[in-house]
Amino acid sequence: MIETTATQKRKDYILSITLIGLLFFLFGFVTWLNGALIPFLRTACQLSDVMAYLVTFAFYISYFVMAIPSSKILERIGFRNGMTLGLAVMAVGAILFVPAALSRSYFLFLTGLFVLGTGLALLQTAVNPYVTIIGPIESAAKRISIMGICNKVAGVLAPVLLASILLKDAESIKTRLAELTDLTQRATLLDELAHRLIVPYLFMTAFLIALAFMIRFAHLPEINPEEEKETDLTVQSKKSVFNYPHLLLGVVALFFYVGVEVIAGDTIIRYGDSLGIAMSSAKYFTSLVLIFMVIGYFFGVALIPKVISQKTALTICSIVGIFFTIAAVLVPSGMVINTPFIDLMTFQSVTLTIPYTVLFIAMLGIANSLVWPAIWPLALNGVGKYTKLGSALLIMAIAGGALLPLVYGWLTHVLQSTQQAYWIAIPCYLVILYYAIWGHKIKSSS
Repeated sequence: MIETTATQKRKDYILSITLIGLLFFLFGFVTWLNGALIPFLRTACQLSDVMAYLVTFAFYISYFVMAIPSSKILERIGFRNGMTLGLAVMAVGAILFVPAALSRSYFLFLTGLFVLGTGLALLQTAVNPYVTIIGPIESAAKRISIMGICNKVAGVLAPVLLASILLKDAESIKTRLAELTDLTQRATLLDELAHRLIVPYLFMTAFLIALAFMIRFAHLPEINPEEEKETDLTVQSKKSVFNYPHLLLGVVALFFYVGVEVIAGDTIIRYGDSLGIAMSSAKYFTSLVLIFMVIGYFFGVALIPKVISQKTALTICSIVGIFFTIAAVLVPSGMVINTPFIDLMTFQSVTLTIPYTVLFIAMLGIANSLVWPAIWPLALNGVGKYTKLGSALLIMAIAGGALLPLVYGWLTHVLQSTQQAYWIAIPCYLVILYYAIWGHKIKSSS
C-alpha cells in the first residue's frame, strides 16, 4: 500500500511537472511575440518609437493591475482551477487581435495585449508558487530553471515564427510606403499588412482553449501552503505580508529584473533596425537573446544547488549583467560580425549581420537567465500562509516590463541614441546585486 501510494505520488509529480512545463512554454511563446509585434505595429499603425513601446506597457501593466485580484481568485478556486481560468482569459485576449487587425485599431491591439497579460497574470500567480512548493525549497531554483528552459525555447521560436509571417519583405514595404502619396493606397497597403495577424492569433486562440480543457481534466494535485506551514510559530506571529522585508525587497528586485529583461528582448530588433541592419538579420535578434537565456538555464540546472547556491547565482548574474551593459554602450556601433545561424523554423543556415553592441545586448540573456528562478524561492522562503499573496506581489513586479521599456524609449529620444539609452540597465542590475548580497537576508521585521 505504501509503495502504491509512493508510486502514485511520483506519477502525479511527473504529470504536474510536465503540464507546468507546457504552461511555461506557453508563457514564453506569448510573451516573446512582443519583440516582433513592436516593429510590425510601428509600421502597420504608423507609430513613433515611444508609441510602439506601449505594446510592452499594455501587456505587462496588466500584471500589476490583476496580481492581487488573481491571488484572491486563487484563494477561492485553488491553483489548478486558476490555471484553467487564466488560459480561458488568454483565449479572449488572443481572439481580440482579429477585429483589431481588421480595423487596424492600435487601441484594440493594446486591449488584446492587456487581456492576454491578465490571463498570464492569473496563470503565473498560480504556477510559479506551485513549482516552488511542489518540491524541496533548496532545489526550487533548479525546478524553475527547468521551467525556464521550456519558457525560453518557446521564446526562441515565437519571434522567428511571427516575424517570418509579419516582417517578410519588410524593407520593400517600407520603400513602397515612402513612395506612395495617395492616402487611400497607403491605407490599403497598411490594412493588408495588419491582416497578417489574423491567422496566427486564430491558431493561438484554439491552442489556448484546448490547453484549458487539458488542465481542467488532468489529475493535478492541489497544494495548500497554508496547511503545510501552519505549525511554523514564526509564521503564525506575523500579522501581515508586509512583515517580511525579504519578500518586499524581492518584489523591488523583480521589478527591475523584468524591466531589464524586457528591454533586452523586446527592443533589440528595433535597435538593430535603427543601426541600419536589414530586417532579414534583425528579426532573429530576440531569438538570440533567448538562446543565451537557455544557455544560462542549463548552467542553473547543472550547478544549483550542488555547486552554487541560489543567492550566489543571483550575485553572478547581476555582475555579468553590469559588464555586458557597459560593453554594449561603449563598443562602436559600426563594428559588426557576420555569422552563420540556424533558422529553427526551417532548419536552414542563414548568415546574420550582428553589430557587437547588439551581440552584447543579446548576451544579457545569460545575465538574466537565473534571476527569476533565484528571486522567487528567496523571496517566498518562510512566508507560509502568505504564499499566495506574496506570489501576487511578485507578479505585480512584472510591471517593470511595462514601465522601464517606456523609459528606454524616452531616453532614445532625449539622448538621440538607441545605444546610449541602454545605460538604464546599470541601476537595474545594481538593485538585483543588492538583493543577492544583502536584501534577501533581511527577515527581522515583526
